[in-house]
Amino acid sequence: MYSVTDPATGVLVEEVPNSTAEEVEAAVARVHSGYQAWRQRSVVERAAVVKRAAELFAERADELAAIMTLEMGKRINEGRGEVGIVVDIFNYYADHAVELLADEPVAIKGGRAVITKNPIGPLLGIMPWNFPCYQVARFVAPNLVLGNTILLKHASICPRSAAAIETVLRDAGVPDDVYVNTFASSRQIPAILADPRIQGVSLTGSEQAGISVAADAGKHLKKTVLELGGSDPLIVLDSADLDETVKATATARMRNCGQSCNAPKRMIVLADLYDEFVDKLTKRVADFYLPGDPSDPETKLPPLASIAAADEVAEQIERAVRQGATLRTGGQRIEPGAYLEATVLTDVTPEMDAYYEEIFGPVVLVFKAETEEEAIVIANDSPFGLGASVWGTDADRNRRVADQIEAGMVYLNSAGGSQADLPFGGIKRSGMGRELGPAGIEEFMNKKSIRL
Repeated sequence: MYSVTDPATGVLVEEVPNSTAEEVEAAVARVHSGYQAWRQRSVVERAAVVKRAAELFAERADELAAIMTLEMGKRINEGRGEVGIVVDIFNYYADHAVELLADEPVAIKGGRAVITKNPIGPLLGIMPWNFPCYQVARFVAPNLVLGNTILLKHASICPRSAAAIETVLRDAGVPDDVYVNTFASSRQIPAILADPRIQGVSLTGSEQAGISVAADAGKHLKKTVLELGGSDPLIVLDSADLDETVKATATARMRNCGQSCNAPKRMIVLADLYDEFVDKLTKRVADFYLPGDPSDPETKLPPLASIAAADEVAEQIERAVRQGATLRTGGQRIEPGAYLEATVLTDVTPEMDAYYEEIFGPVVLVFKAETEEEAIVIANDSPFGLGASVWGTDADRNRRVADQIEAGMVYLNSAGGSQADLPFGGIKRSGMGRELGPAGIEEFMNKKSIRL
């Protein structure tokens, strides 16, 4: 079953049956049959449909935000903000479609050539629950412009978001057989990937989900893009205003109740600032203790996406403390619902599970570094490599440190975030491939060389 359970109360609101094998087969057949007609439409025509989708997402922002709040507990204002990014993404690919897909001339020995940019066929998208609209947009907008067709499997707790997105796209003029939502179960994914009509898969989700999907896709030589977990380091070298630095970094960590892959989860502070930073951070994080209704714009602490998610993070905190970490504030479950106190942990060492694992909730780990070089070592001592940030007043020093961090993205004096025209993605166990920006439209593209 796909199901809607209000994480603020734990009350089951709706259940939606999984698609049957016959329904999944029909969905694959639809996106396969729709591909030839869609790819034959001009770039300008496809871009116009994507542009209309941007307009409709903007018009329905309140409706979509309310759905996200009910399904996974997102604060209502953050939901509206998420839809704003979705609008930016659809606008970016619509507005830049012609230049992004233009032929590229190539000077070659003994003649001339061009590289043409073509779609590859029907794609499978497997999407997560933490950003129900934004994650879909990153995958869908560039591929609709390019001319691929899409079979979309959303997270099992987001059936209403899945249906609402399909309705927006349909109302924008995306044909019925170009974008198809399926309520397939995870057990049906291997069969979909084995189908020769499906040419690639994009997954945003957990490390284990990525391993499973990549293995199945690899068996059938399907192009794969994976955006997986992260344990992003945030390095504080110095600060002209430590209160403002703490405010900005704490806000970045607590966004989406800490359920962001590229949130700053590990804060690494040079020794001369460490004690003061930890004291100020602990006080600011404690301000998030009071739980509230995520549909109320004044709420600071919303629930996590599910009771199971809250229980898992609480267990990670308890285990870290048991293994020797210092609990500075928070760490307690709040019931009813999926609430968890915002938490600060220090004195986490490599012998503890928390040092290397991702904690997907409102939890900050703070590390002390004696030198800039030690800060870089701690930052890179992770199986993940999604994002990172460097904070300091010396631009050259910031850049020098950023160049040595092993990650797909590094932000200077800002933490995490996403924008339509900037490639997004990681290395190591954070995944492979890129979304957004010019790189995002090239992952499922046939760059065909034509020698003239």
